[in-house]
Amino acid sequence: MKKTKKQNKKTPVKTKVPKNQIRFPARLLRPVAMFLRENLNKINIRTKNISSEDPFVNTARIHDNASPDADAEEQFGHARVTAIKEELNKKSTQIKKALKFIKKGKYGTCEDCQKLINTDRLSVVPEATLCVSCEKKREK
Repeated sequence: MKKTKKQNKKTPVKTKVPKNQIRFPARLLRPVAMFLRENLNKINIRTKNISSEDPFVNTARIHDNASPDADAEEQFGHARVTAIKEELNKKSTQIKKALKFIKKGKYGTCEDCQKLINTDRLSVVPEATLCVSCEKKREK
């Protein structure tokens, strides 16, 4: 069976945005996207820097016969670094998701209920992709 030219062409995927859906103008989203990219770069730098603070990456500690309290300090330091890295990774993922929403033209729309996210919330948490009520539902 032969394929026609229409079947061979790839058509771009368009997201369905209702005609009555309010969208932010591109001129307003450019500074938001720049701000989010700057924050993402800062998070990436912070993640690299915090990794160097992990006492478990110090190779000299293997040969050190330190007291038990030093071992506890290392355990605490490792747990601290791990928790900070986990939070930075969550923030990074959320920023990347918000940047995708900007690219798709869906920024400011809740990914669960499709309603507009309050602009006060977006001004405080520009990487938000959920409205307050949907965020509360997910936290439960």
